[in-house]
Amino acid sequence: MLNRRDFIKLSSLTSFSSLPFVRTTFAKAETEARYVVILLRGAMDGLAAVPAYGDQHYYSLRRTLALPSPNEENGILDLNGFFGLHPVMQNMHNMYQNKEALIFHSVASPYRQRSHFDAQRLLQNGTNLPLGADNGWLYRALQDFSGSHQDAIALAQKLPLILYGSQQVNSWSPGGVNVNSNDIFDRVARLYDDNVFFARQLNAALETQAMVEQMTEQGNQLSRRNVNRLTPTLTAAAQFLSNPSGPRIAVLESTGWDTHANQGSTHGRLANNLRDLDEGLGALKGGLNENWSNTVVTVVTEFGRTVAVNGTNGTDHGTASAAFMLGGAINGGQVKSEWPGLSKSNLHDGRDLAATLDVRSLFKSSLHHHLKISKRSLEESVFPDSSAAPILNDLIT
Repeated sequence: MLNRRDFIKLSSLTSFSSLPFVRTTFAKAETEARYVVILLRGAMDGLAAVPAYGDQHYYSLRRTLALPSPNEENGILDLNGFFGLHPVMQNMHNMYQNKEALIFHSVASPYRQRSHFDAQRLLQNGTNLPLGADNGWLYRALQDFSGSHQDAIALAQKLPLILYGSQQVNSWSPGGVNVNSNDIFDRVARLYDDNVFFARQLNAALETQAMVEQMTEQGNQLSRRNVNRLTPTLTAAAQFLSNPSGPRIAVLESTGWDTHANQGSTHGRLANNLRDLDEGLGALKGGLNENWSNTVVTVVTEFGRTVAVNGTNGTDHGTASAAFMLGGAINGGQVKSEWPGLSKSNLHDGRDLAATLDVRSLFKSSLHHHLKISKRSLEESVFPDSSAAPILNDLIT
């Protein structure tokens, strides 16, 4: 049970007031392992976060969105001579050098369409179809992890599908958060998660409206605003996970990654989001202290974005993106990618980075090797019909 003193301590970490927990009772997990999933909603541009600057087509296709090479001012943070990180991602780069970060590229779920709503549902339900399950893959994994759904917590405005099921899961939501218009639209859309017809209609309307608004001066101002949202929430997550009687698993969400217009390169809207993510990850590591050595963090998004720049200096909905796995329990310092190349003949539909790694392999590998979820459960109940996404054996120490 999280006591009043601990709760007040958590509240003081943030610049906003805190709402009460849905539930505050945690099971005593028989493990020191910690597991964090961060969902980036809106489709992160993987070629901006992890530029493949060594590909001969990178600079010609990315044009105004291309990042300076590693030997230039404010240039790419080199990883292995071919891939790098966006220059604002200093914490992740340090983790990579300390072998605490794995970088994945050309990653996607089985989904090949371009709807945020459907893609997020499939990413979180762990099946091959957006409506393939009405509960989440992490919720199903909890049964094999400890038999209790009180070993997990969602730090989000609404319980994400990934932890949704018939039994109540802990949740905590900070109140009074400053949000931009993208966050408001996203929250309204999520009110309709349980109604497929209205959710799809609203999703289509909001995507169209977002593209229009981003061409206005107001949209430009919002895109340049740096609103740090993840750092206080990830700081709170570290406090929950560090409590000996607290949860062992946490899920967080970050919105505003849909960059149809005015995406920016070294500076701008996307750079601000990446900086927010990077600073939040640094805060999580610092807050976990010695527990960092027992932690795995997985950062994923629903799909990638087009390789080429569109007419409003942004990118449209694509296919494959990048993903990250971090923590002291990681066999890091590696980039994992069967790189398909950026030549037009190698692009999906002639416009998108092609997928060569199923994101479920990341989930299955970390659940099996870190949380000790059995292969049978992973294949039969957690990720049914996922034989195309094998468990990888060299990700966790």
